[in-house]
Amino acid sequence: MRDIRWEEPFCAEGNNCFRIGIDDAGHAYIAVAGHEDRPLTDSHAALRSLILEIKAGKVDHLL
Repeated sequence: MRDIRWEEPFCAEGNNCFRIGIDDAGHAYIAVAGHEDRPLTDSHAALRSLILEIKAGKVDHLL
């Protein structure tokens, strides 16, 4: 199993909570909180940008 350091969950009202994490090699991951054993992976910058857009309410329809 990868050693992923997870950040605090990002939650919207009434929606699932998502977490992003990073491993020692600099790979970034995103997972639904509680399901960190099945993360998606991409660059840290790409995942952070996605989460910030979600938190800003710009992509609520994707959730």
